[in-house]
Amino acid sequence: MTATLPAPGLPHTVPMERSIPSGGPAPRRMRAPWGDRLFSILAHAAAWLTLSLLVGILVSLFIGASPAIREYGLSFLWRSEWDPVGEKFGGLVMIYGTLVTSAIALIIAVPVSFGIALFLTELSPQWLKRPLGVAVELLAAVPSIVYGMWGLLVFGPILSTWVQLPLQGLFKGVPVLGALFAGPPVGIGLLSAGIILAIMIIPYIASVMRDVFEVTPPMLKESAYGLGSTTWEVVWNIVLPYTKAGVVGGVMLGLGRALGETMAVTFVIGNMNQLNSISLFEAANSITSALANEFAEAGEGLHQASLIYLGLILFFITFVVLALSKLLLAQMKKAEGSRS
Repeated sequence: MTATLPAPGLPHTVPMERSIPSGGPAPRRMRAPWGDRLFSILAHAAAWLTLSLLVGILVSLFIGASPAIREYGLSFLWRSEWDPVGEKFGGLVMIYGTLVTSAIALIIAVPVSFGIALFLTELSPQWLKRPLGVAVELLAAVPSIVYGMWGLLVFGPILSTWVQLPLQGLFKGVPVLGALFAGPPVGIGLLSAGIILAIMIIPYIASVMRDVFEVTPPMLKESAYGLGSTTWEVVWNIVLPYTKAGVVGGVMLGLGRALGETMAVTFVIGNMNQLNSISLFEAANSITSALANEFAEAGEGLHQASLIYLGLILFFITFVVLALSKLLLAQMKKAEGSRS
């Protein structure tokens, strides 16, 4: 070990120069220069493998859906007829059901998840934080088919008896609201599927929100509390602006789960290819439930190609949702930069 002596008048803070003793072992980087190269190759291979799988899935969907694309083109998006016997297909009913159920799920799940995350990070006593957080995370481990069976056998009758019938009696004859709650009181339909989806995605959104709320520097929150801010003011003006990227990411994670959920929706949506009214209690269909119900029995030809076309549409819906979320984050960062 050697050191350089400080010049007169300078503080003794000159860094030490380390020398390798003669005859000692060489550093690992010098003894194995191929290690970094191997790591770089493996990292690049993993990245390219992911992109290759994505491109492969997209190409296979295009190839499988090509007969339906040639037959219907973009008119498939607004055609509502679905007749496997007559070889006439349109995806409007399934697209509508997918978008409506996912929207209902988000409308319910986002404020509930925000409340859970706010309680766990700001209001909950210390002895309750851990068991309540574990209980919320355990909801994500429940299989989707269990949610579907519970929704069909337990939640559906409760919804029809205690929600749909009173609402139908209350808004009977009202032009828009009466049609919104019309339909047979059987407890299945768009609203039932949306509520079940909301219960399923709450653990994902709440867990992400809780984690990002906890990374807010305590000094920022303590300073706001010291200035007399309430808990809501601290969360709205300090926590949310600091963690908005993570919050949007959690919401998009929940939306992706809602768009792609299959079994639970299949149990409670009704699986009817109809678009007769705007009622939330009418039996409907979604892209995933149509694929689950019909793909195994669909013969080669236009029927199978139309189902694959639905899968391709679902792929693009998720892509558009992701692109919009990225655009929203970019706009928020731009607005924040302009304010600063």
